[in-house]
Amino acid sequence: MPLPPRWLRRLLLAPGVVLLVVLLVTTVPLWALLAVLLSPFVPGRLRPLRLLWLGLFYLLWDAAALLSLFGLWVASGFGWRVRSPAFQRAHYVLAGWFLRVLFWQARWTLRLSLEVVGTDPDTAMPGRPELVLCRHAGPGDSFILIHALVNWFRREPRIVLKDTLQWDPAIDVLLNRLPSRFIAPGQGGPASLTEQVGHLAVGLDDDDVFVIFPEGGNFTPRRRLRAIARLRDRGYERMALRAEAMRHVLAPQPGGVLAALDAAPDAGVIFVAHTGLDRMLTIGDVWRELPMDKRLVMRFWSVPPEEIPAGQQERIDWLYEWWSRIDRWIAENRESVA
Repeated sequence: MPLPPRWLRRLLLAPGVVLLVVLLVTTVPLWALLAVLLSPFVPGRLRPLRLLWLGLFYLLWDAAALLSLFGLWVASGFGWRVRSPAFQRAHYVLAGWFLRVLFWQARWTLRLSLEVVGTDPDTAMPGRPELVLCRHAGPGDSFILIHALVNWFRREPRIVLKDTLQWDPAIDVLLNRLPSRFIAPGQGGPASLTEQVGHLAVGLDDDDVFVIFPEGGNFTPRRRLRAIARLRDRGYERMALRAEAMRHVLAPQPGGVLAALDAAPDAGVIFVAHTGLDRMLTIGDVWRELPMDKRLVMRFWSVPPEEIPAGQQERIDWLYEWWSRIDRWIAENRESVA
């Protein structure tokens, strides 16, 4: 389904979420009663009621974020100074607060815990921008990564993400005000997309992080096979063989990474792997896992700029080597957090 133009999203989607929340809040006793009545017939502990609460909470969270963003827009002179440094910082502070609330709710409702191991960007490399390259698998990993970067490491992310996330009005409004790029696969061609990514990485300062998911989408076994077939179709047999050896990740797409490395030569690179939500690939998987009782482990590795290869092919090989290392780490750790 094509994404509506921005003016239409602002006119319909954002007010629509607020009105939907009002409707649901005024009728929540009826929905709660229905969920309680269904619970004895559904496996798991109060699964329908938990799902109802999760959906209602997320809509409340979205609506509250939209109203707060509207307040910042008014305070900035109805958008006149919304991109000034002071209001950019205010948006990052607001994002950090809402992410803390969202993660607190996930811990309480889903019994989800998070452990971060490895490099801390602030203590290991103070005063330097970083490029963060993360695997993509399971629901919510983007939220959790940005929560860690903003609230634990006190960094200001610039994010490359799919344009379909703009269907969520709060994400749409917030990230279109901050340095971000929503990428629409198949539109503009590879060269245009790479140019957009490179432009976003220009001018990083000491508390910035540039975040990209080189796989281009969540891992699924079918996508993994499609990525390998695509490499073969383009004549990259050696890369296809390396991708076949990786069982838990998709083959990384190097274009955006190479553009970011060229645009930010003084930045270090942080690779991020995580495991704990790997088996939840569909809505049905999430439904079956409720309540999750999961421990998510997020592993950071740091590479200083002087250790990053200089040539394009050397950088592609380096990226694949790191992705193989991430694949091995996932294989070693996924069972321990199941």
